[in-house]
Amino acid sequence: MDKKYRKTELLVPAGSLEVLKIAVLYGADAVYIGGDMYGLRARAKNFTLDKMEEGIAFAHSRGVKVYVTANITAHDRDLEGIRKYFNELNALGVNRPDALIISDPGVFTIAREVCPEIDIHISTQANNVNSGTYNFWRSLGATRVVSARELSLKEIKTIRESIPEDFEIETFVHGAMCISHSGRCLLSHYFTGRDANLGACTHPCRWKYYIVEEKRPGEYLPIEENERGTYIFNSKDLCMIEHIPDLMDAGIDSFKIEGRMKTALYVACVARTYRKAIDDFLESPEKYEKNKDWYLDEIAKCTYRQYTTGFFYGPTTHEAQIYDNNTYVTNYIFLGIIDRMDEDGIAWFQQKNKFSVGDKIEIMKPDGSNIDAEVLEMYNEDHEAIENCPHASVMVGVKLSSTNLKEFDILRVSGE
Repeated sequence: MDKKYRKTELLVPAGSLEVLKIAVLYGADAVYIGGDMYGLRARAKNFTLDKMEEGIAFAHSRGVKVYVTANITAHDRDLEGIRKYFNELNALGVNRPDALIISDPGVFTIAREVCPEIDIHISTQANNVNSGTYNFWRSLGATRVVSARELSLKEIKTIRESIPEDFEIETFVHGAMCISHSGRCLLSHYFTGRDANLGACTHPCRWKYYIVEEKRPGEYLPIEENERGTYIFNSKDLCMIEHIPDLMDAGIDSFKIEGRMKTALYVACVARTYRKAIDDFLESPEKYEKNKDWYLDEIAKCTYRQYTTGFFYGPTTHEAQIYDNNTYVTNYIFLGIIDRMDEDGIAWFQQKNKFSVGDKIEIMKPDGSNIDAEVLEMYNEDHEAIENCPHASVMVGVKLSSTNLKEFDILRVSGE
């Protein structure tokens, strides 16, 4: 490849220790996680300090960085707790985070004072839409800014040309989109009392709405696109897997995947697909073009709300919204992650969804390969033979027609 591109990081979300391990093994260069407080995904499982330390150690042992979110819009009542939290993170020593993701200037100031050795990345919540903003944060000591999702690739490229070479740009390239500017939204707090800017969003943008005329209370007038109604705020999901060359050309340092509340299957599927797409392009643009059908096929196996390129190629149109439903497309069902193999060749794992002896399933491996297999035998925790496993979250053992099984392989089945 003649043209030199910036070293590109694949940044993958992890809402739990299990998902962090999957993200690391399935292709992430870095992962981002949240603690019990101060991140914008309060409903994710998140990490206690002990789990965080274990997760960071696991990632670091494999050369993967870990960034911790502390990107709430903080009130005065939050500041003392944030200071204590940052002191606790700093005390983790060699297993402290590689960076903190922050949006609030007050929180930023505390972080610089309490843990100056930890890099600070400025969250997309800070509405980072121009080079002046990037340079402002750099002057205060930040090492990276996450671009607002409202920016086009042309605008990002202009920013890249207007900031120092060593200052990094991180950009969302895949996952859920928000109807509000850089995710700053008051709808959830207004309707339910749960503040999106404090991590408790109820996602009212996905709800179905009606109009009520003030003199006719209780008389709901439907907003109809068709007979199923209209979900007027409901955006499609972002997907840039077909546009890796354009992302590279814009000078982005970190390709960010959205989804700290997603399953291990989702994270593995997206991470593995983008990992291969990035590596293929850097090896040869021709190889990338040749493998596009594989990327598209694999990314369609994730749970998603149809796909769009967001704002990257200019302002969005009506085609970026989903007007008739708020449901996900689910082409594959998550069965579980192999926890261990016993001496009899039985794979043991915590089962996520029902399946039965005789079912055809797929083994998803970190190296990008998928192996078709049949369930030959199934056992409960007492090693008694069973025909199916109808109850989620119980340990089951299976013997499959394929013997090429290892810890952290993922089992899934087509939902079509």
